[in-house]
Amino acid sequence: MSVSLDPKTSRTFMLPDLGEGLTDAEIVEWHVAEGDEVNVDQIVVTVETAKASVDLPCPYAGHVLTLHGAAGAVLEVGKPLLTVGVEPESGSGRVLIGYGTSETKRSHRRRVTPGGRTALANMPRPVAGIPTSAPKVISPVVRKLARDKGVDLTHLAPTGTGQVIRRADVEGALHDGEVPPTHGAVRADRTGDIRIPLRGVRKAIADKVTTSRHEIPDVTTWVDVDATALMATRDEIKAVNAGAGIGLLALFARISVAGLRKFPELNARVDVEAQEIVQLRDINLSFAAQSPRGLMVPVVHGAGDMTTAELAAALRELTDLARDGVLSAAQMTGGTFTLNNYGVFGVDGSTPIINYPEAAMLGVGRIIDRPWAHEGQLALRKVAQLSFTFDHRVCDGGTAGGFLRFVADCVERPTSLLAQL
Repeated sequence: MSVSLDPKTSRTFMLPDLGEGLTDAEIVEWHVAEGDEVNVDQIVVTVETAKASVDLPCPYAGHVLTLHGAAGAVLEVGKPLLTVGVEPESGSGRVLIGYGTSETKRSHRRRVTPGGRTALANMPRPVAGIPTSAPKVISPVVRKLARDKGVDLTHLAPTGTGQVIRRADVEGALHDGEVPPTHGAVRADRTGDIRIPLRGVRKAIADKVTTSRHEIPDVTTWVDVDATALMATRDEIKAVNAGAGIGLLALFARISVAGLRKFPELNARVDVEAQEIVQLRDINLSFAAQSPRGLMVPVVHGAGDMTTAELAAALRELTDLARDGVLSAAQMTGGTFTLNNYGVFGVDGSTPIINYPEAAMLGVGRIIDRPWAHEGQLALRKVAQLSFTFDHRVCDGGTAGGFLRFVADCVERPTSLLAQL
């Protein structure tokens, strides 16, 4: 739609900075049409970044003049998203993710269905000026499947409620061989090599680990530990208070926080421009979580002030959000230290890349039965390998070794942790 805009009576909402170095976002669904009335802080569009699906509130009140892109379009940060014909003095200016007044108007609530999939309580309406052939895809899982398999969603006939494309639609089209590949999809070149576009989550990960390796002189050290007592402690806690849901990850989180209190040099970052090491007051614990969209690193903000039960609850909540693909940008930024339980993949050790701009990461391998010298006898014990990667700019090996030994001692003798609480 071509609209003559008067700058005195119209305002253009630009795609805001979504944090974590993200530079663009894909339009998933419009919640308004051209001509609709909108209120300040009303949710008008859902976009998807390399990190999460995000609902954006409009900072202006008035009527929608122009939608600057159809569902599926990718916009750069700072580019026009929506133009509104405004009333004088309207607009909250609150365009950052997660902001909005307590009286935010939304006609479309985000909910989680019993199967754990993300959905919207109301289906989208046709949008004036935007092709009606734009695919309606709500689930990030479906979008990723189509992207990975090279399926053009505009060629699919949706069967879901509200004409929404479902996973079954994509899988059915693949089975029937009816769908041509999308531009930039996985493809085979003339030599038979497979070419996979570096985009979305994979591109975000690639950029971050490249920056980490380029800027951080990292060192990794490791130790084997007898985790038999820690496993027994977990079982005892479960028997006494099963409702708290305190598992091994929560216990390792508790130990990590105590270790950072003892060795604050590791809860830090390097300000290269100022040539300063910044030891951070708050402990915000990042942890690795697998999701249908790839590796996510949610952050437990304020972990240093939480009880073990509170840590367990926060870890569960963020893990569930990661699996549903609905983590906000705020829930994946601001980490000060990372805990990585790669043992869930059945491996013993790793040399992880530091989660830039943090200064250290603790890794936990699988816990399995191994021969171990215990009280002067050879016995089968629950043994794991702990690895610790640190930024050599913030400390030397003595501090890093002291932290890792502290963690190992708490794993082998969990009661020693009481003295740190």
